Amino acid sequence: MNIGEIMRRDGKRLQDVLGLDAQEAGIEVRCLLQGVLDVGRAYLMTHPERTLDADESSRYAGFVERRLRGEPVAYILGWREFFGHVFRVTNDTLIPRPDTELLVELVLSHAKEQASILDMGTGSGAIAISIALARKDLGVVALDASRAALEVAMANAEALNASNVRFLESDWFSNLGNERFDVIASNPPYVEAGDPHLKDLGFEPSGALVSGRDGLDDMRRIVAQAGAHLNPGGWLMLEHGCDQAASVRGLLRQSGFAEVSSARDISGIERVSMGRA
Repeated sequence: MNIGEIMRRDGKRLQDVLGLDAQEAGIEVRCLLQGVLDVGRAYLMTHPERTLDADESSRYAGFVERRLRGEPVAYILGWREFFGHVFRVTNDTLIPRPDTELLVELVLSHAKEQASILDMGTGSGAIAISIALARKDLGVVALDASRAALEVAMANAEALNASNVRFLESDWFSNLGNERFDVIASNPPYVEAGDPHLKDLGFEPSGALVSGRDGLDDMRRIVAQAGAHLNPGGWLMLEHGCDQAASVRGLLRQSGFAEVSSARDISGIERVSMGRA
């Protein structure tokens, strides 16, 4: 089969099995083909008659079967684009999502020259590294409780030449000592235990997703302890679920943060809430 035929056939398969719409299915098939052939999107569009050789066909068939079993494309390919950079991802890290780019943008807009930044629960390092690459003047610390995740993040930093990021293995603030920062940012676990959507996230590490009965256990811990690690006037910024903004603003106010507000993502959803020490 040629590329054009493969795209039509497997786009339909992904729609039927995974319930994707035609556009989503088409994008995913193109990504899998690009990963096998090591070509850009334009090549697929301009060479629909190109056929795959035996090795390419075998690799591609394996990719499609993994996707049909529900494995995300990012894990199949081993990478995901975020904030204009390509990040390696594994099953030890969450897949960076476009909504989280809002958190990066907010940090960059609030960070003064030479500011110190802390990214908590860094995972693949997407947030910390994107901040560091955008602003070489900033000193960035990225921490995670998972050693395996930190190894992925450190490899990403090296590959992208983000030399102004320091990595630390720490269960939230436990290994930070007396360090203080101008901005603390986090995309912590915020999914409720038992949330039906978890069945669609089975390939991602549950410890980076679930946070107690209401999804706010880690959020409470971070908000309660952040003040001791912020410089005067420093900002705490937290990504959260689509229906959690009011609750997170309440936590921030209860802990004495001022100028509490929420920012909306590209879909118009209140996605990040913040407060000033």
